[in-house]
Amino acid sequence: MTDGRTEDTPGAQAAGDGQDPARAAIEDWVRELAHHLEIDDVELDVDAVLRLAGQAAHTVVRPAAPVTTYLIGYVSGLAEATGQADHPKASRAASRVAAELLARRRDAQNSGDSGRSGDSDAAGGSAGAQDA
Repeated sequence: MTDGRTEDTPGAQAAGDGQDPARAAIEDWVRELAHHLEIDDVELDVDAVLRLAGQAAHTVVRPAAPVTTYLIGYVSGLAEATGQADHPKASRAASRVAAELLARRRDAQNSGDSGRSGDSDAAGGSAGAQDA
């Protein structure tokens, strides 16, 4: 997780050092969950995930936020498992596809269109390992 703290910095005391209690709670949760999923060394940009989830929630509907982030994680893991890309590269590519698709929907909504293109290449390509 990229939060500016080192592994040995206690996350539970973060709220006491001037950090937002909600932020400390999510960082503690991510650290705990990653540990139990046995992926302690995974790099996670919490702010980027939350930003993209927020875009999905406000552009589509609220439940689109967790579904969007799940799909990005799924396709990232699949790309890594099949040797198409390492996880960070695959995650960036998948996030970029989602962000572009959300921007397209937002622009279409602002212009009164439905925002759905219907083609499988709506955001300029698949999120595989092409170019991250």
